[in-house]
Amino acid sequence: MRAWKNLDVPLTLEPMDPSRLRPWYDACQVEYLEDLIRSGKTPEQAREKADEPFEECFPHGVPAPGHLVLDIVHDGERVGYVWIGRQSNGGPGDWWLWDLAIDEPHRGHGLGRAALVLAEVEAQAHGATTLGLNVFGFNTAARALYESLGYGTMALQMTKRLG
Repeated sequence: MRAWKNLDVPLTLEPMDPSRLRPWYDACQVEYLEDLIRSGKTPEQAREKADEPFEECFPHGVPAPGHLVLDIVHDGERVGYVWIGRQSNGGPGDWWLWDLAIDEPHRGHGLGRAALVLAEVEAQAHGATTLGLNVFGFNTAARALYESLGYGTMALQMTKRLG
C-alpha cells in the first residue's frame, strides 16, 4: 500500500478485492469498447481490439503476473482505480498504465494526479524503468494531466472520415 502525503487526507493504492475484480473487468471492457467507437472504430473493429488486451492480461479473468489492479482510496472511500503492468511488447522494465479512473464526484481535486504519482512509485517498486500509456485524442483532461507530469508524445495517430 502506497500513500500520498500531499493531501489533507492521505490517498492510498490498495489491491482490488478479488470479489470486485470481475465486475470491474467487465465494466472496463465496455468502457474501452465505447471509447474505441468514439475514436472512430466500427463496432466490429472495436470489439476485436477491445478483447485483445483483456485476453492477454487477464487469463481466466484474473490479472496475469506483472499486472496490478489497485483501488484508489481517499479518506477511507474508494474513489477510483488504476491498472498498471508490464508492457506486452516491451522489455522487462517497460511498464504500462493500462487504465486510471477517478469516479465522477471526486474529479477535479487532484486525486488523479496523486494516484498517477503513486502508480509510478508502485511500478518502480516492481522493477519498472519506464511507464508508458495511451490516451484517446478526445480525452483532453487526461492528456493535460499526463503532459503536466512529464509524459511525452511518442506517436500521434490522426484520421479523417471521408464521404
